[in-house]
Amino acid sequence: MGAWAIAVHGGAGVDPNLPKERQDEAKRLLTRCLDIGISALRSNVPAIDVVELVVRELETDPLFNSGRGSALTEKGTVEMEASIMDGPKRRCGAVSGLTTVKNPISLARLVMEKSPHSYLTTPGAEEFAKKQGVEMVDNDYFITEDNVGMLKLAKEANSILFDYRIPTVGTCGAAVDSHLQMNGLPISVYAPETVGCVVVDKEGRCAAGTSTGGLMNKMSGRIGDSPIIGAGTYACELCGVSCTGEGEAIIRSTLARDVAAVMEYKGLNLHEAVDYVIKNRLDEGKAGLIAVSKNGEVACGFNTTGMFRGCATEGGFMEVGVW
Repeated sequence: MGAWAIAVHGGAGVDPNLPKERQDEAKRLLTRCLDIGISALRSNVPAIDVVELVVRELETDPLFNSGRGSALTEKGTVEMEASIMDGPKRRCGAVSGLTTVKNPISLARLVMEKSPHSYLTTPGAEEFAKKQGVEMVDNDYFITEDNVGMLKLAKEANSILFDYRIPTVGTCGAAVDSHLQMNGLPISVYAPETVGCVVVDKEGRCAAGTSTGGLMNKMSGRIGDSPIIGAGTYACELCGVSCTGEGEAIIRSTLARDVAAVMEYKGLNLHEAVDYVIKNRLDEGKAGLIAVSKNGEVACGFNTTGMFRGCATEGGFMEVGVW
């Protein structure tokens, strides 16, 4: 019997001027999710079940960019994506392009357990959801007043907003032009508040899950790293990893898988592996990740201004932070 550990995140890339009230709100949500996960782990709930349970809670709360509260496409609609992975046999499930599935993480798990495939996208993903009897809602359910306002700002500004609810403005309220790029091209708004959870249970089983609405003002049909196994999510016998940030950079670096790879091939421990990939695999990209190991270790790393995150171990350690 080993020791359990859990980590959650609400996105990397935090506006340095983020109001204290919003910081506190985020910390309360992360703490609540940790408490839910800790309670389940103390009751010997398997890691994969805890991951789904916690991510569902994050998707249901509109604070972060997943499920209700997801970022809006350029058309003003929501297109969500998610993935989940069970470490012991490296089983996985992923979905994207969802517009009416209330909890994308649960559909991803159903793809893993109830279909012969690993990844489904629209329209097949939602047809599969209906056949499985998952809860469906109108697209309007996911859209919040805050995000409608931020989409309007996004269309008016040629800047990247690292917290998409806090616009970057210059003198006289003018939007500050940003020279940041994605895949060599300027982008209008970047909303990195993806959510994720990684867990190792007492049996040493690791699992990971990630869910997001993607970028604010993104092109319809754009898919980021969150549903891509090995990029945004990865779990194996060694560790579980969930990433957040600039999706295109995470995809290019296969960031989540690389944590496991350097542990396996270079013999690094979890903290060394996380530090290595953040420093050496992102090139000019901005991202962060959370990870657990089969030995009950927990780690996080990021090269952004901050990352909404929380973690806890069976030994009594618990921390929730932003910066």
